[in-house]
Amino acid sequence: MTMLIGPSFIALQVRDLAASVAFYKDVFGFAAQDRNPPGAVVFTTKPIALALREPLRPLPESGPLGTGMVLWIACDDADAYRDQIIGRGGTISSPVNDGPFGRFFVASDPNGYALTFHTAQH
Repeated sequence: MTMLIGPSFIALQVRDLAASVAFYKDVFGFAAQDRNPPGAVVFTTKPIALALREPLRPLPESGPLGTGMVLWIACDDADAYRDQIIGRGGTISSPVNDGPFGRFFVASDPNGYALTFHTAQH
């Protein structure tokens, strides 16, 4: 019987790839790989790669993208990372709280994706 293993790559479709990549680098602090496929930018996240890409199908012209999706991203210190995002002009959607994966908060990107950043548990 074939067994499901789990997510191995995450790509978010965005309305403006260049603007979104700049935001993820400048505000969220992500680093992009040196080589990327056409129409996409892959970040050096571990253990699962996160990418932004041009749409594969038409996206709504307005409103937030990714409604209903919850994407958790580990960081070293959620409290300090929240302050860093605010200092870089980012929007925080929920304050830092304690949750099942440690301290966390939610921040929004220009496309309306809500990303939950949490302190990595070792």
